[in-house]
Amino acid sequence: MTKVKLFLTDVDGCLTDGGLYYSAEDHVMKRFCVYDGMGMVRLQKIGIPCGILTSETSGIVSKRAELLHLQYLRLGVGSQVNTSSKTKRQAAQEICDELGITLAEVCFVGDDINDIDLLSAVGLPCCPPNARPEVQAIPNIYKLQTPGGQGAIREICDLILAGRMNN
Repeated sequence: MTKVKLFLTDVDGCLTDGGLYYSAEDHVMKRFCVYDGMGMVRLQKIGIPCGILTSETSGIVSKRAELLHLQYLRLGVGSQVNTSSKTKRQAAQEICDELGITLAEVCFVGDDINDIDLLSAVGLPCCPPNARPEVQAIPNIYKLQTPGGQGAIREICDLILAGRMNN
């Protein structure tokens, strides 16, 4: 594992608990953990760019990324429904190319089958304990202790900040 130079995460099941809240007026809401946001803000302060890769195209996710001043947001990637969309790995590679780094210098947190390809390619693959069994079975994946939506992202951010995940 080389030094982490880019931090990326999925949304549902990682930044959220994977649940959706619907109102009678068809409004959709998601619950984000403020601890996770602070973790990414702290990484950015020490020069590690952060971003979100998600298969959805939600304004909720755009708003969260904006509030955290995330450098990278890729909506509609890795969709299992829209097979013409880019994969998360392709989206991450484009960001790496822009930064002049490799996937080996990326930490990615994912939890479902559309994350497996990227998780298998990055230097620091991570998943929350609520991740799908197929994700947890990826060789060398770091299994976080904290569930998605409850501070899982903060857990790995704090480990990176403490130097425990950087060689």
